[in-house]
Amino acid sequence: MSGKLRILVTGFGPFPGAPFNPTMPLVKRLIALRRPAFDDVTLSSHIFDVTYAAVDRELPELIASHRPQALLMFGLAGRSAHLRIESRARNAVTTRFPDAGRQHARKGSIAGGADAMMFGSHSERLLRAALATGIDARASRDAGSYLCNYLSWRAIEAVNGDNGLHLAQFVHVPPLAHDGTAAAGKSSITLEALVDAGEAMLLEFVKLTRQAVRA
Repeated sequence: MSGKLRILVTGFGPFPGAPFNPTMPLVKRLIALRRPAFDDVTLSSHIFDVTYAAVDRELPELIASHRPQALLMFGLAGRSAHLRIESRARNAVTTRFPDAGRQHARKGSIAGGADAMMFGSHSERLLRAALATGIDARASRDAGSYLCNYLSWRAIEAVNGDNGLHLAQFVHVPPLAHDGTAAAGKSSITLEALVDAGEAMLLEFVKLTRQAVRA
């Protein structure tokens, strides 16, 4: 493996009720960034299908193949008008709505034990980085009970494992129009604003990951 810092950035594809997922172009733009701060960083990306099976299968495969030291995840919050920096994953999953593969969760919890797991103090640092770009960003303690929360839970589990993954963070973005402009009547945030905030968070995440690896 390369001696560079390794960060994996992920998004989601479309799902029922959301034929366009803005995390796809957002992740593509972030991975294409060329900045001096990224010279010693290997950025990789992945777009998950919005299914529980895809998360369970592909997340371990991605960790094994890319060996990321940090995982920055983006998902769509269709009813949000602002950027949401999630502070935790809830031990909850909806049994009412199917995933994109038309599969329902069999029970309302993900695992036994804790009601929630925290991402860590770095969530506040990423919030401050996003706010510095002028975007409307807020802390959130509720990642929902769908695939975004499910991936968050599995990612925190992975951080707590023995695989070299030090940090994980999930960020919810508001809906956009297909051309990257603000979604009429839903949010004033554009793709360009999301990319600016995403870049600021990614730069901060690089610093935090480097500190975590050294520690």
